[in-house]
Amino acid sequence: MIEAKLLRSGRVPVGVDEVGRGCLAGPVFAAAVILDFSRLERLDPEDKALIRDSKELSQAQRARIIPAIERSALAWHVAQASVEEIERLNIAQATFLAMRRALGRLTRAFDILLVDGKLRVAGHDGEQMTIVKGDSLCYSIAAASILAKEARDDYMRFQATRYPNYGFDSHVGYATKLHLAMIEQHGPCVLHRRNFDPIRKHGIPVVAAEGLFG
Repeated sequence: MIEAKLLRSGRVPVGVDEVGRGCLAGPVFAAAVILDFSRLERLDPEDKALIRDSKELSQAQRARIIPAIERSALAWHVAQASVEEIERLNIAQATFLAMRRALGRLTRAFDILLVDGKLRVAGHDGEQMTIVKGDSLCYSIAAASILAKEARDDYMRFQATRYPNYGFDSHVGYATKLHLAMIEQHGPCVLHRRNFDPIRKHGIPVVAAEGLFG
């Protein structure tokens, strides 16, 4: 385990991961987690086995493991970058912004940042290690993935009550057939990212949240 080597050398790793980068609607979320590995080792083996890539878990599994992650963490934080920031900065820079926000709000110090994928977090000055499939190889990254995924899904499920014509509670903003059909039928709303295809062709979203201006 990559983290075990770092811990043996006396270094404190933090894992960071994002959720929502490829969506057509909604903010991009990121989480940062510093785990206490002594607490992690005391988890029930079935719970510990759930700390893996969030995309492999059901909503019920994420709900089960999140309290255990929180109990096993020295510090954690979830942050986001808004749709407006995604449009203004581009999705890559907005993702890095969400990651920096999550890292900046941690209450404990760390020595090295573990990042899922191949890209270093732009604007973070500390030491970084990029890890392809990191959410399958590092508990810290996996924990961050789970926290970010559930936080974003919760956000989009709430938005489904405000924008009921898009099915956000089922696809949470991804480009499913249902979502694309709803965009064609109703046009985009203010949650849609105007610089993403196929939103771009529709111009400025005009659908406001139901009841906000009525």
